[in-house]
Amino acid sequence: MKLTGAEILIHCLKEQGVDTVFGYPGGCVLDIYDAIYRDGTLRHILTAHEQGAAHAADGYARATGKTGVCIATSGPGATNLVTGIATAYMDSVPLVAITGNVTVAGLGRDSFQEVDIAGITMPITKHNYIVKDVNKLADTIREAFYIAGSGRKGPVLIDIPKNLQTETAEYEEKPKRVYTPKPVAKETLSEAAKAIREAKRPLIIAGGGAISSNAAENLRALAGQLQAPVCSTLMGLGAYPASDPQFLGLVGMHGTDASAKAFMRADTVIVCGMRFSDRVAGDRAKFRERKTIVQFDIDAAEIDKNVRADISVMADLNEILKTLLPLLRQADRSDWLKEANAYKEYEKNTAEYPAAQKIVAAAKKFTDADTPVATDVGQHQMWTAQYYPFEKPRTFISSGGLGTMGFGMGAAIGACAGSGKKTVLVTGDGSFHMNLNELCTAVTYRLPLVILLADNNTLGMVRQWQTLFYNKRYSQTTLDRKTDYVKLAEAFGAKGFLLDRPENAETVLAKAFKEDGPVLVDCKIDIDDKVLPMIAPGKSFDSIITKI
Repeated sequence: MKLTGAEILIHCLKEQGVDTVFGYPGGCVLDIYDAIYRDGTLRHILTAHEQGAAHAADGYARATGKTGVCIATSGPGATNLVTGIATAYMDSVPLVAITGNVTVAGLGRDSFQEVDIAGITMPITKHNYIVKDVNKLADTIREAFYIAGSGRKGPVLIDIPKNLQTETAEYEEKPKRVYTPKPVAKETLSEAAKAIREAKRPLIIAGGGAISSNAAENLRALAGQLQAPVCSTLMGLGAYPASDPQFLGLVGMHGTDASAKAFMRADTVIVCGMRFSDRVAGDRAKFRERKTIVQFDIDAAEIDKNVRADISVMADLNEILKTLLPLLRQADRSDWLKEANAYKEYEKNTAEYPAAQKIVAAAKKFTDADTPVATDVGQHQMWTAQYYPFEKPRTFISSGGLGTMGFGMGAAIGACAGSGKKTVLVTGDGSFHMNLNELCTAVTYRLPLVILLADNNTLGMVRQWQTLFYNKRYSQTTLDRKTDYVKLAEAFGAKGFLLDRPENAETVLAKAFKEDGPVLVDCKIDIDDKVLPMIAPGKSFDSIITKI
């Protein structure tokens, strides 16, 4: 049948299983929005800003495992997506961003609201397209979704000039192309299996790849078979249940003392879908000292990029683990596991906790293992990673690689819309001010969103650095905002509560979690509460190791 380009887009989105899109209309996508209106079956969530739409599509993808979709008009609409696209790119999130543009004839002429969005986003997308022939539109859309959701996942952009949206072409429905990872040959894993079998003190590090490859079940099986402790990167939280006795918590710059000690003692480190970022690997030369590094990753670019592995296997992580498990044998490493648990117990009994820990602990009482918890970026992000026990994949929604302040509101909206569950956003007063406009989106769609705002009147993580490394010269980090967050929430149409003492957290949160729609809790905390431990990027784990 013959359809306009805009109609072809809508049909192709539905072909790909898309049920929800996030966006903001404008002149160069009017025909697309008219097609959405006439179709009437796609759920469209209108955000307050295009950046919010990109973050919402990202949060939707992280929470559901499906490809998120956002739409923006040309020029400033398209450029407002850039931070969200870059956030998705750094964390390997499948996303398709659709932008309108001026007509093909107007490209390159500095037309009104024209920008080369394909050129701008080239470094932060897996691939991008400027479609100039309506007859190629359908196949381009199909290819974009396949690229976004295959291999190491990531964002793809499709730029559709305005004239293509009204031109017509033959459309024939086609089944969605499904990505199936290639099986891993046993011989490919023989060297890795031998090293792991011979390990006396193996340690498993779960990265974001453990979640994107749906490898949680086999990861747990591997840990059980090896009697190995497990730690996680920020992006890997939820890949291994926090309640399991073998789990030591977060690793790296703000990781647990237990995970750092276990890492220093391990003779073999099995790295599962982790990119050895500076926040995890620290001094990369020292990272691999006195131990065998076995690296499993789907992306050839990550093999030996930051830390040279002794043994590496490039393939889908879940396929690797499925093939690896039969090649291993049960061995008695109970003494090693006992040692690692002693580190964990010691830390539990000696650690000093900030007030935020009480708030996070109280919030856990009103959530379950399937509750999505989104964060912005800063101290509150690390406190959530450290103290909230994530039990399942796709429940921790946070910007790791790019570290995007302002990510949280949009991401929480997307996660809530995608999961259909009450969702928690942990944010800070600095991050919240960046995208608080999206509170109106949550209210409009009556999303069951509980916002816990860590209110310390400062850019807390930056102030912490200024305290430790800049002789307490607090240049431009004391916010001194006069915002009344409870009244602000009410002005947007949400409910607002004040939590002025952390010891009252359970009482106040009980009221907040009873609400059906969006609710904001202004959580007052001390300006000098710190995230500990803390080691500067480039330093080694030795700097936080203490003797038991």
